[in-house]
Amino acid sequence: MNTVFILGLGAGDFDQLPLGVYRKLKGASPLFLRTKEHPVVQALVEEGVSFTSFDDVYEQFATFEQVYETIVATLLEHVQTGDVFYAVPGHPLVAEKTVQLLLEAEKQGRCQVKIEGGQSFLDALFTALRIDPVEGFQLVDATSFQRGDWQPTTHLIFCQVYDAFIASDVKLSLMEQLPDDYRVYVVTAAGSREEKVVEIPLYELDRVATLNNLTSVYVPPVKDEAMLYHRFDTLRRVIATLRGPNGCPWDRKQTHESLKKYLLEETYELFEAIDEQDDDSIIEELGDVLLQVMLHAQIGEDDGIFSIDDVIKAITEKMIRRHPHVFGDVSVQNADEVVQNWQRLKEEEKKDRKASLLDDVPKSLPNLLKAYEFQAKAAKVGFDWDDVRPMWEKVAEEMNEFQREHSPQKRLGEFGDILFALVNVARYYNINPEEALHQTNAKFYRRFSYIEEQVKSRGLRMEELSLEQLDYFWEEAKKKGR
Repeated sequence: MNTVFILGLGAGDFDQLPLGVYRKLKGASPLFLRTKEHPVVQALVEEGVSFTSFDDVYEQFATFEQVYETIVATLLEHVQTGDVFYAVPGHPLVAEKTVQLLLEAEKQGRCQVKIEGGQSFLDALFTALRIDPVEGFQLVDATSFQRGDWQPTTHLIFCQVYDAFIASDVKLSLMEQLPDDYRVYVVTAAGSREEKVVEIPLYELDRVATLNNLTSVYVPPVKDEAMLYHRFDTLRRVIATLRGPNGCPWDRKQTHESLKKYLLEETYELFEAIDEQDDDSIIEELGDVLLQVMLHAQIGEDDGIFSIDDVIKAITEKMIRRHPHVFGDVSVQNADEVVQNWQRLKEEEKKDRKASLLDDVPKSLPNLLKAYEFQAKAAKVGFDWDDVRPMWEKVAEEMNEFQREHSPQKRLGEFGDILFALVNVARYYNINPEEALHQTNAKFYRRFSYIEEQVKSRGLRMEELSLEQLDYFWEEAKKKGR
């Protein structure tokens, strides 16, 4: 089997090229260069070294993935008839996607690969920036990274910042977590005579003129704790501190049971913010709900039972498991089929954990919502009317039964039957009864407050006015859309 010999051109000038690599390059045939845009290439030309570069491939495709795959395909085609020499900037095993693709091809038995070394650009970069990598650093490929790939508390280096488009992607990603004027460094041709280090504010990153294939961006580690408040790790550390030996006495004494009422309160406050379409309040209330989740998770961790990692893992596994049409090979046509698949998977998961279909409904739900869920569960197995008319007849029947009763205890039950029947009507019209009552309560609050305002503005007391007089203000509030 023929071999692809991969040679590293190093990070600096021709004088820094290792002698062994130089000799290999002099005798290499055929020799391919990923790019001729490198400090040593002109000297190789003067030395009479002939080669073919892949620079034109970069202009043929829209993505780097396509470029790298095309380069590797060309090399694999040539290696079928003999050994091939392939030279890349720096060290072949540092930030070289084509090399990784060639190593995969070797595993598949398509060629042999031999790596001949070459100085990495990292050594020159650390020297230029005068940083010690032992303090912790990250190397991120600027052409293919995601938001969560970088950690702001370590030395961060984006390599392969070829042009303004890539620099813009890096800038926008960094600006999601760092101030616009955070100081970063643009390093070009590190280790060569053309080495240049420029310190700039982050917002100017894509405006730098000297962006090319030898450009890297260095982001110093964040030292200001306040700049990390948006990070999940920071929140987790804060909650652990509050629950720790020197933390807050109130937080330390809380239990799962004592926190239940706060979770319920915060959830309803979130509902209110959503109803009011107040984005700032939604942010605040979502934070309060998250706080409750974090406190419960920290209690679990303090007790040695579970941690927030277990919570996140469980919900991640569930989301992947319950969405086979996204993460698997299941096909769906619409949202209704998604719901059907979800319910089927849910029932399969819980079939050994329940005695009744209704056991799926949480016992702690508000009773209007629990009635809604009971009925929805029963409807899934056919215990339901197809038309709303008998539902309304049932409401009328229950109201008549209530009116005929005189026993307080029996009236209590009959009134519950009325509510249960009305919930069934609500379900037919896809109305959440809890949400409907919440909306009506909010409306009553607004209109009653208006009555109070009008009475007070007239220097009167509500107790002094008749129901008819108070109802006048109620109707006025209604006309005003209160």
